[in-house]
Amino acid sequence: MLRRILAILAGLFLGGAVLVAGAGAIAIIITYPRLPSLDVLTDYRPKIPLRVYSADNQLIGEFGEERRSFSRIHEVPQLMKQAVMAAEDERFYQHSGVDYVGVVRAAVGNLVSGHARSGASTITMQVAKNFFLSSEKTFTRKFNEALLAFKIEHTLTKDQILELYFNQIYLGQRAYGFSAAAQAYYGKPLADLSVAEMAMLAGLPKAPSAYNPIVNPDRARLRQQYVLRRMRELNFITQEQYDAALAEPMKLASQSADSSSQPAQYVAEMVRQAMYERYRESAYTEGFKVYTTLDSRHQKWAYDALRAGLVDYDRKMGYRGPESTVELSGAEGEQQTEALDDAISELRDSGDMLPAIVLSASPAEVRAYMRGGKVAVIKGNGLDFARRSLGGKVSAAQQIRRGSVIRIRAHEKGYWEIVQMPEVEGAFVSMDTRTGAIRSLVGGFDFNRRSFNHVTQAWRQPGSTFKPFIYSAGIERGLTPSTMINDAPLSVVGADGQRWEPKNDNGKFAGMITMRSGLTQSKNLVSVRVLMATGTDYAQQYIQRFGFAAKQHPAYLTMALGAGAVTPLQMVEGYSVFANGGYRSKGYFIDRIEDQSGRVLAKTVPTVAGQNAPQAIDPRNAFIMSSMLKDVVRYGTGYRAMSLGRTDLAGKTGTTSDWKDAWFVGYNPNLVAAAWVGFDQPRSLGRYGYGGTAALPVWINYMANALKGQPEVDMPVPEGIVVKAGAGQRGGDEYYYEEFQKTNPELKVDNHGAVPGAGGDASGGASETPDKPAAQDAVENVKDQLF
Repeated sequence: MLRRILAILAGLFLGGAVLVAGAGAIAIIITYPRLPSLDVLTDYRPKIPLRVYSADNQLIGEFGEERRSFSRIHEVPQLMKQAVMAAEDERFYQHSGVDYVGVVRAAVGNLVSGHARSGASTITMQVAKNFFLSSEKTFTRKFNEALLAFKIEHTLTKDQILELYFNQIYLGQRAYGFSAAAQAYYGKPLADLSVAEMAMLAGLPKAPSAYNPIVNPDRARLRQQYVLRRMRELNFITQEQYDAALAEPMKLASQSADSSSQPAQYVAEMVRQAMYERYRESAYTEGFKVYTTLDSRHQKWAYDALRAGLVDYDRKMGYRGPESTVELSGAEGEQQTEALDDAISELRDSGDMLPAIVLSASPAEVRAYMRGGKVAVIKGNGLDFARRSLGGKVSAAQQIRRGSVIRIRAHEKGYWEIVQMPEVEGAFVSMDTRTGAIRSLVGGFDFNRRSFNHVTQAWRQPGSTFKPFIYSAGIERGLTPSTMINDAPLSVVGADGQRWEPKNDNGKFAGMITMRSGLTQSKNLVSVRVLMATGTDYAQQYIQRFGFAAKQHPAYLTMALGAGAVTPLQMVEGYSVFANGGYRSKGYFIDRIEDQSGRVLAKTVPTVAGQNAPQAIDPRNAFIMSSMLKDVVRYGTGYRAMSLGRTDLAGKTGTTSDWKDAWFVGYNPNLVAAAWVGFDQPRSLGRYGYGGTAALPVWINYMANALKGQPEVDMPVPEGIVVKAGAGQRGGDEYYYEEFQKTNPELKVDNHGAVPGAGGDASGGASETPDKPAAQDAVENVKDQLF
């Protein structure tokens, strides 16, 4: 009887197995032909973002919905592959798509634990799911996943499958693929990762959000330890490697206050706009690589110099008070921590200026909550800048108290100090004088705060930095550096009957002085008389040789004082003409565009001085102007630049009406740079707002690094110049055109030369521009006042 029962049961079991096998076979026969084509795998074209690089191959920007870098499997370090297999699929190279040993092991583990702790998805099955299937947890989806895994294994090699996996898997932080994740989390390529860092990345596919080391460092650490343990058990690493990896501290790129891309965000955005205009939406998905002309070292020097200059100016104006306030009155314990984390997550770092929320404040100590749960204690010297706001003599809005949002930074001496984001803005740009290649460009204090690019978009009055172009026009018309010009009061009546009386900045007059001395000392009355002698119409046409548009510079006498409108980029282009011997080299910032395989799609052919660049002005003119601008640095308003200890520097300060704009533009024969400081909504910079005190220090700070170790460059005297020894300023040589050697030549005054217009600089020009009349009586009135 027992045998009969066992036989019946065996028959039933066998029959059931046959039925199940039959049903499975039928399902496979029906489903397999309906599986999707694998063309997407065999012709894999991932969406690779636009990447922007400096000339020295440093990544400075990335644009696209997905962070993705395609790596061939042979480029992936062996330990990285082993880390992934230890975490996800140790028998990857043994199974044929479905790991039956893994299935049994997972089933037993789940049965013992009483709930589903692990699945048995192989790397191949994950590729199938990522490319073709949803994430729903159903038998049908799992069945299709297994069939697709068999199909993939039949079509592709193991290395091809692993390559797809390594490049397609999502790993958090918008990063797809392990190469992109290495950059996102550690800021370096896969080949440079340590064993510990590889294990951290290998632990991410299971649950990228749960094991994200930025968001959940504790859980990420536990997952990393599991991967390291599996690597050791599988003999992928030695005991020494295992111990060292466990002890290695977690250091993430995103925890650094100074992101590698931050100094060049304005240039990266310029590239993005240019690429979108050319390629539209494809710019963000086709893997274009754009190499700029920036030198990453120059860019960092410029970024640091501009920020330091703006912060220094802002500190002189005093502490304004907290940025805002967070309500913390009723929050305690975990509830308070959550409120603090939520509030601070909405605040961006700005370089080394970190946001913090005040937990307690007194005149002796401030405790502030920082990103990541750290509490900074500020006391002593760290409170000096904001000390007034810790007392009761300021308004409630200026007081630092519990809940105040402040900025702090680590002082170089090791303590925290309270700082503030400056209201004032600035711009800095430097350029190769011969080629026009832009070496650095910083469009403002903080791109994340204000993306407006002051280098290319801010049209501001140049003030006295525009005078050299007027002097250059005068030299071309027959004036010489030793021409004597009367620095004396001048009064001109316009068509509307209003009298214009320009003044020097200090209100004093020097009488008869040379044109060279007039530029050195930035004498406004000398500049106006130079323009009178040259003619406003002629000067307006002449400045176009430097790249300035006539419409931005009306033909009025106020043009001599920089009452027109320029951008900092225009100013470096204009001054480069003096620096390179008279050639017009247009600034450019994109060197070449490559596709993802490295094929060059487009390359800039620059206009090079002395080769294919047009001759803008007479080389003699450029040489003479450079010699005069060198005197501005040696003896004049730019004397602080002599702290660099060089004799090949030339430049000019500029300060506009009511100190609204501060400038310095200067160069040596190889490198030209412009610094500008001002408010977005023009208002007075106050007594610290001169070009020599607000802008020149930025220029000096940059040039101290950019020219360090570079030999001085002497420009040869061009043919056609007569040199008179001892005839120049302070006993130096003086230079003349062969055809213009008279100190005070006979000159005619343009019929429109004496008619004033608007603006000017700190000399007190008018505020509006009247229509330009033909005022012959005004011309006759000033003819006698020229010299």
